[in-house]
Amino acid sequence: MSAALMIQGTGSDVGKSFVVAGLARAFTARGLTVRPFKPQNMSNNAAVTQDGGEIGRAQALQARACNVAPTTHMNPVLLKPETDTGAQVIVGGKRVATLSARDYMRTRERFMPAILESFDKLNAEADLVLIEGAGSPAEVNLREGDIANMGFAHAAGTPVALVGDIHRGGVIASIAGTFEVISAEDAGRIAAFLVNNFHGDMTLFEDGVRLLEEHTGRPCAGVIPHFADAMRLPAEDAVALDRVQPNTGGAVKIAVPRLSRIANFDDLDPLAQTPDVSVEIVQPGHPLPADADLILLPGTKSTIGDLAVLREQGWDIDIIAHARQGRRVLGLCGGYQMLGRMVHDRDGVEGAPGSAPGLGLLNIETVLTGDKALESVKGRHVPSGEVLSGYEIHLGRSEGPDCARPFAEISGRKDGAISANGLIEGTYLHGIFSSDRFRGAFVAGLGGSGAHDFAYDATLDATLDALGAHMERHANLDLLLEIARSREGSVQTREAV
Repeated sequence: MSAALMIQGTGSDVGKSFVVAGLARAFTARGLTVRPFKPQNMSNNAAVTQDGGEIGRAQALQARACNVAPTTHMNPVLLKPETDTGAQVIVGGKRVATLSARDYMRTRERFMPAILESFDKLNAEADLVLIEGAGSPAEVNLREGDIANMGFAHAAGTPVALVGDIHRGGVIASIAGTFEVISAEDAGRIAAFLVNNFHGDMTLFEDGVRLLEEHTGRPCAGVIPHFADAMRLPAEDAVALDRVQPNTGGAVKIAVPRLSRIANFDDLDPLAQTPDVSVEIVQPGHPLPADADLILLPGTKSTIGDLAVLREQGWDIDIIAHARQGRRVLGLCGGYQMLGRMVHDRDGVEGAPGSAPGLGLLNIETVLTGDKALESVKGRHVPSGEVLSGYEIHLGRSEGPDCARPFAEISGRKDGAISANGLIEGTYLHGIFSSDRFRGAFVAGLGGSGAHDFAYDATLDATLDALGAHMERHANLDLLLEIARSREGSVQTREAV
């Protein structure tokens, strides 16, 4: 049985994914074989794994921090919200159902055996498994049947380190308050706490650490200063897009409407970090900028639903006016489907059965089907001739005359479509802008220089190295490893499950 440590948070978006990624790179740099794990994730930002499934993008990044390829065992249950009250349920990397929030909560315990099976497989190959919780254990109204936080920690016999975000304010109350509202049995799982995202003179918080240690009876395993380069790492939750400020000053301006069910939005990261490029996430209530060189329609978990959002916001008018002015439009996956004449969901794959008119900028029609394409691919961008790599993760197929002008060729087959005037493009491929030469050619085609030395993957790895060193300096890794190695056996608990 390997060492294992679960990182839980005082709330959502306090830095659990960030801390796990940093610890993963730091312990890997120490020579340990490390694996990331998240029992249950809720995110529309997904990654395709080497074993042909999908997991949360955060776990794929954490796998990269461990210098290993991601597998479905790293995130055995993934929930992909399709509406405000329902989500697609992915188990073992494959879609098994679409359930309402109430039905999922009522039946979620049935997934615990699959979760523990995946956890055991990682245990067998690792010195240390770093586990990320979901939300907060302080959500005691959700404790019964829990499989994502303390329910898993008890079933797997893992100790917990609790993370709070001081930049939000009230970190003392949030950490101390967590101990107050959870049960004594759950509190007994917490072996230490960390304070994340500190700005300024850390000596000013020494009394705060002392007060927390006295109140909780647990040691502080580190006060982690703000890590400015975290912005270079893919974000897990679309809530991060609500805080994004326009990146101005680039010769090429790309406008991206903030769809309600935006998916795989880390497609934008390589572009946003590229010299000559400004990426503006346009929030609801604001028009798409008239001076954009490119409007990029991102992926979505609900194509028909987000088509309705486009029209509610008046963005459809902005996009059509942009195209009529001879400017470029690119649709990725669900965004590609929106560009066509019609989208048909006759079987209710993404919601209520029905059809909806698209934007009519590509001469194609899309039929949504229950079969999901999940594949890592390499191919060639047809207009530029540049090699690109990416992945497919979509439901449905698109056909029509514009498909005769494909966006890419992949192993002898065609992907996507381009309008007759060459200004409107669509593709089912995600992750393509990580391909440096293709990205450079694409930016040059928009009016940028295209001549720069920015290498996205190398920058990502360098950032993970810096994050690991940051954790080595500011977290008590020896204490955390000692706690991880103290985990108990859990055969009796599992039999009860």
